[in-house]
Amino acid sequence: MDEELTGGYREPCGQCGCVAWAVSDEGRFFCGSCHNVIERTHEVEVLTCAPGSSQVSTISQGSRAKRPERVCRWVACEGFQFILMRQAAALIDLGVAPSFKDDVLWPLWRRFLQMSRQAYTDNPVRSAKFKVQAVDSESGSAAESSYLSASETDGETWPTDRSPSQAGSHSDWSTGSQGSSASPKLRRKWQRGAMSMTKTLALIHVALVWSRQALTLSDLLRLANDGAIPYVHAYQDLPEEMKLDGAEALIFTVQSIPTYRALHREAQTLVNFLQLPAFPRIRRQDPLHPAMLSLRYLADANLPDELHPWLYELMERSGMADVTCGPSEASSRPVLPQYDVRAAALAVVTIKLLFGLDDHTEWDLSNTASDLVTGEQAARGHPGMVFSLRRWYRLLHAAQLRKQRARDSATARKQWKATPLYPSRKLKSVVMKKRRVAEQLALCLERFSRRAAPRARPTAPSSLTFCWGGADGADGPSLRDSNLDAVVTQKGEVLTPVNTTYWHPPLATCNSRKCSSLCAAAAVEATLPRSFLWLLQFFCFLLQVSPAHLHQEVMNIERRVFATKVAQANRTEVM
Repeated sequence: MDEELTGGYREPCGQCGCVAWAVSDEGRFFCGSCHNVIERTHEVEVLTCAPGSSQVSTISQGSRAKRPERVCRWVACEGFQFILMRQAAALIDLGVAPSFKDDVLWPLWRRFLQMSRQAYTDNPVRSAKFKVQAVDSESGSAAESSYLSASETDGETWPTDRSPSQAGSHSDWSTGSQGSSASPKLRRKWQRGAMSMTKTLALIHVALVWSRQALTLSDLLRLANDGAIPYVHAYQDLPEEMKLDGAEALIFTVQSIPTYRALHREAQTLVNFLQLPAFPRIRRQDPLHPAMLSLRYLADANLPDELHPWLYELMERSGMADVTCGPSEASSRPVLPQYDVRAAALAVVTIKLLFGLDDHTEWDLSNTASDLVTGEQAARGHPGMVFSLRRWYRLLHAAQLRKQRARDSATARKQWKATPLYPSRKLKSVVMKKRRVAEQLALCLERFSRRAAPRARPTAPSSLTFCWGGADGADGPSLRDSNLDAVVTQKGEVLTPVNTTYWHPPLATCNSRKCSSLCAAAAVEATLPRSFLWLLQFFCFLLQVSPAHLHQEVMNIERRVFATKVAQANRTEVM
């Protein structure tokens, strides 16, 4: 009887070496000599007959899949840590110093985990946990991810004596219910959580500023938008055993790039929460210094090199040459300067100082430049060396339109939605089949729409938006070697601008608590000259910021330069 149940299993016992197998009442194989129980089983379903019911019995034979005795779990911060590692590796491949990851980013990340009580603490906060998926498992139900309960610790809530800045960005972890029906609530809870995808970019920006790297905040956003660093589809880079399904996958998925102002506000919140000391001082030779950034923006805008000494003089007079990331007057925490916006604002004020930009003066100066080109310069054999704002405007306006059309086309073709989410792995085959059909249809439509035109090769990431010069594919001729003879004149041993007037909107600051910081810029935008407004929009195109944001920084520089005159005018009005 035992030989019939064992099915001719003749393997020797691992304990005694005998071949005397028998089957217990539970269907498990055991050695008749030493009673050693092995994993091989014999399943028997007994045929039962009851009045009014019938059941078909089957006898199966073979090894049963071993159930895991201990489930490996991972918390949400481990997923964000993996994404941070991939983002840091991408930045290092783009030219960031290799020590950036180990010496700056990881200490900040560990400090964040400790300050938020997610790790490196004896009293951790409640955190969402997930099961590691069994990738090689044959059963679909065994591979489903589940949203587990919070860690059973004493620390279930955040401290009640936290600052307002911390209260706005950190809250209690909450455990959501399983299933796709809880996705909206789960998404809202994770938006209020201690870590998010936006905070990964904010933490990297803080680390870049601390290590004085050449990447600005606008550069970081452009790299994330172009896919040079993982952000929109960073969820797809997670290991297979860490990928989630259904509502839980919304934690690591995003469908848009944050704005400049939103990301800078998030980075400032991180600085306050981490209680960081004053940042290392930005030296004049550092890439983030306004003197170095302004050279880059002048070259990207195809402006003459002779404009940089005037910009440097303006930077000295406004007191912006000494750049430090220290505490402000209203707060004891370091304030993150907007280096790129400040350098662009210095360029705008310098051009406004030399050319007027009142819709009249700049065109008169352009006529003077045309006369110099057709007169003395043409006689010397150097035509076109005098900088003309009219020619510069026509050149940049056409190049900007081409870049804007290319940018809009790339945005329209980009797939912002991440990998399709499915409530369970039972529906994975159906969802993936629909995805393959959609991809094949999109590929066919792309082949028909491009009319057999060669597909452009993806260009390497660059810090410059335009390419000026005589090379193939350039946006136009370079004007960097042009001189400013039409807008400056020699008086003794000092160069003096031909334009002697400078206009500016009211520079009084708004002290109302209900008033936005950009209210003054938005109020005067309709009254600005068209040439000045176009210049603002052009530099906003380079940095991907709003015109009101850049105009606010322009007004801050004008307040620094004309602070004495404004104070005297205010005293005169009071008298």
